[in-house]
Order: sequence, then C-alpha cells, then structure tokens
Amino acid sequence: MRLANLDGRATIVTDVGLTDVARASNGAFSASVDKCVAQLDLLRKWFDSARPHTTDDTTPDELIGDPRLGPVVTAPQQIFAIGLNYRKHAAEMGLVIPEQPMVFTKFVSALCGPNDQLPIPGPTTDFEAEMVVVIGRTVRDVSVADALSVVAGYCVGEDYSERTLQMKGSPAQFSIGKSFKNFAPIGPWLTTSDEIPNPNDLRISSEVNGTRFQDSSTSDMVFTIAELVSYVSSVCELRTGDLMFTGSPHGVGQGHKPPVFLKPGDEIVTSIEGLGSIRNRAISHP
Repeated sequence: MRLANLDGRATIVTDVGLTDVARASNGAFSASVDKCVAQLDLLRKWFDSARPHTTDDTTPDELIGDPRLGPVVTAPQQIFAIGLNYRKHAAEMGLVIPEQPMVFTKFVSALCGPNDQLPIPGPTTDFEAEMVVVIGRTVRDVSVADALSVVAGYCVGEDYSERTLQMKGSPAQFSIGKSFKNFAPIGPWLTTSDEIPNPNDLRISSEVNGTRFQDSSTSDMVFTIAELVSYVSSVCELRTGDLMFTGSPHGVGQGHKPPVFLKPGDEIVTSIEGLGSIRNRAISHP
C-alpha cells in the first residue's frame, strides 16, 4: 500500500487513482496522515477488504512532482540520520568505513514535502539521495531479526547538506549543517514494508538538471536497515512516526573533482526503485 499526504489529507495511492482515506471510510480513519501511520495495519486490512472506489483518477506517474504532496509524516518526534553508510561513498570521501553506525540528527524544522523548493543558504550546498525508514510502533532494544517488523514503510529522501557549516569546527557540526529550511524532503508517499521484501536491494539515484550523479544500490550499505533500526533502538526509544535517513551512496557533489554544489535554478530529482521520485528546485535563500 502507498500512503500519501495530499493537500494535508491521508490518501491511498493505487495504480488507477487515489482514495481519500477519511472520506472513503466515512470517518472511520482520520484525514491525518500521522494518525493513519499509527493505525497502518488496521488501515491496510480495511482497504484490502473494503476495496473502496477511488476519489480521484490521478495515477502515481501523474502525481510525481505534484506540489500538493506534503511529507508522509508531518510531526515526527525524532529524525535520525546515518553517516558513511555506503562503502563506495566512504571511499570517495577518503574515509574509513565505520565499525558501528555513525548517527546524527536532522532537526524536525528541516522537514518538507517531496517537491518543495530548496532555498540555498550558501555556495557549498550538497545533495545526498537517501532511503528513509518510517517507524511504525514504539519500541526499544529490538533485535536485528525483529527490526523490520517495527518498520511501517519506506520513502525517498534527500539529506541536503551545507558542507561549510557542516565541517566548521572540531568536532564537525553535522546536525546543524544539515537542517536548514527544507533540507529534509521526504515522499512522494510511504510505501508500506510488506511491498518491499528486501529494502537492501533497491536501485537509488539522484540527478541534477538531468545529469545523473548518484547511481547505486542499497545493497552497498555498510549496515542494513535491520541493523540500523536495532542499533539505534538499543540506545533511543524509537517512536511511531520517527524517521531514519539511512545514508547516501557515492556520487555526492563534494565527491566530484571539482566539487559540484547546488545553485539557484538547479532541479534535483531523487529516485528509489519501488518507492518513486521526489523533485526539488533550488532557489535563492531569502
């Protein structure tokens, strides 16, 4: 099942059209996408049994790039992010593969919809395609074997980064350098975990103005999705609706010689196999 936030309303995306959850269920389920994520199992069972009619004929392909789409979770309590979690990315940065996940946070105020504009705060703003995990229930100390059972689903994300601020000082300032306005777009919808049997075998890419810079697979991850969820839960309580950016493959702007940083007017398209695409157009910072 694919669950979108369309015009602020929880909407199920099918191959033949869209179903407004609250309207089709006669109010049995909320119009809030956050509340629907918390009831995802019940929502899926209702949809599978009721088979409601579509309320809009827009297809998934037509929805890609639609400005009405908002973030698939609007109010996560926590946004975790993982650094250097792709082997080839670590190599292009000249860094050693970590022995345990490198965890930082993107602040919630950076969250935005999949097709929102990206204000460029400085001359070294970089792009980083990422798979984003949406946590489906509150849990601590989940084992690797059980970790995927607490995942509600997955979506496409971008970990935009202002490299100068990120690397300013010692230690580096990852969280603040990656949390400017709209530096955490997610979408285009949440694809539930039952639709993605192996999240570590999906093609992931990003393009800038039609040129593909990142083109890899989630199989290149150092730590699998299950390992990441288990590891973070061993320290932090994971809560329903929390997000986890799971690292970026090689090909980021800073990894090129000379570096390729974003400028106003650039269009960034990020895609993951089975999850869809998001589009952000860079604009001048206010």
